[in-house]
Amino acid sequence: MSGCLLSIDQGTTSTRAILFDLMGNIRGVAQKELKLHYPHNGWVEQDAEDIWRDTQEVCRGALERSGVKASEALAIGITNQRETTVVWDRKTGRPLYNAIVWQDRRTADFCNSLKAHEDAVRRKTGLLLDPYFSATKIKWILDSVPDAREKARRGELAFGTIDSFLLWRLTGGKVHATDATNAARTLLFDVVRQDWDDDLLALFGVPRSMLPEVRDNSGLFGTTDVLGGATPVAGMAGDQQAALVGQACFRPGMVKSTYGTGCFALVNIGAAFRVSKNKMLTTVGYRLGGKVTYAIEGAIFAAGSAVQWLRDGLGIIKSAEESEALAQSVPDNGGVYMVPGFTGLGAPYWNPHARGAIVGLTRGSTAAHVVRAALEAQAYQTCDLLQAMADDAGHAIGELRVDGGMVRNSFVCQFLADMTMTPVLRPKVIETTALGAAYLAGLHVGVFSTPDDIQKNWQCERRFTPAMKEAGRERLYAGWSHAIRQILS
Repeated sequence: MSGCLLSIDQGTTSTRAILFDLMGNIRGVAQKELKLHYPHNGWVEQDAEDIWRDTQEVCRGALERSGVKASEALAIGITNQRETTVVWDRKTGRPLYNAIVWQDRRTADFCNSLKAHEDAVRRKTGLLLDPYFSATKIKWILDSVPDAREKARRGELAFGTIDSFLLWRLTGGKVHATDATNAARTLLFDVVRQDWDDDLLALFGVPRSMLPEVRDNSGLFGTTDVLGGATPVAGMAGDQQAALVGQACFRPGMVKSTYGTGCFALVNIGAAFRVSKNKMLTTVGYRLGGKVTYAIEGAIFAAGSAVQWLRDGLGIIKSAEESEALAQSVPDNGGVYMVPGFTGLGAPYWNPHARGAIVGLTRGSTAAHVVRAALEAQAYQTCDLLQAMADDAGHAIGELRVDGGMVRNSFVCQFLADMTMTPVLRPKVIETTALGAAYLAGLHVGVFSTPDDIQKNWQCERRFTPAMKEAGRERLYAGWSHAIRQILS
């Protein structure tokens, strides 16, 4: 079979379209940065119309830059920043309010008021009560936008995470649907029964009429003419679950960790749902042919965004690529630690009120020490996650498959291996989030018959082996733990 698969990768800071050949190699890319809005402390928003315009632009751009004809695109897969919430008018298709981004903390107090319900919520959703998820964002829009709740009561409004909003627009408003992985991040979806839950809808005050249909990750979601002809949209998954597929983590115990805007590690736990003992999240890893595979996830809210802040906020680097050489220009961190809690701390701390800090500064501290501290923070945060995952799994993690923009930085990968005492495998194609969405689309249109066919495509570009002495590792991690205690106190 010849042709290509087009992936729409709608992320927190940019929207991309990537064309893959049927072996998983990149044929063409187009990308556009996305503006984030911060109207109040802890609030994070985006213009959903900008997301839609950018999506159309990059889809056409990827085709033009690769020289691939629109007719050669066999199918489209969509992957997206999860939890980010849009509510729109069903008649006009216009959003009632800006998209509220997953990082947004405005509903922290409301989440705290519901803590008595947390155990019951976890048994159904696998999630914690946190502003991170979609339900309280929907409630805020309904309560804050004039007439919104009344319109919702009349069935005039639709809710969707970004995947669902894009699908609505791509199909001209004909399809209001999502997939099981995105539904699992709303706090409204019972991941065991695989259905929206009436008790949860009542708890958060969300009418069922607003919700999309929930489908498998691979299947016909609809057709679109955005490429100039009728192209099937045949795959959909939240970004971290798409990366799980792109990394071919199809066996229980396999782990991937993605370093994008945030850092998210997922371990495949198979077909049986279980609640984490360590404040990790249990989520849908993927659903194929109606069969669910679950994953335990650790969520870190700031990874690449910390480097972006060094560039845009402090101005001490001009590009992310500079960070590797600058970090290696000093022999160690000089006692400097960065806790990048810009929008609170995720797993395993789950403190939405925490904020970031740089600790251990002296007159001898330089820009290089601060940059190194930002990069090292990714390994310390991953240590926190893997220790909790190993405890939940009952065994040590054997290897870590990494992806995302930050893993181009070999200093980050080696420090990850050293601090986690785990081999780190960087794949040949690190854009595994987009690749996973393409693979899911390819499964439906017959490019791949089974996940085993996807596994055959996965290739390791470089393996990073732990090399640090235990005493040095323990000293560095103790410094990180001290910095975290200062933040939490």
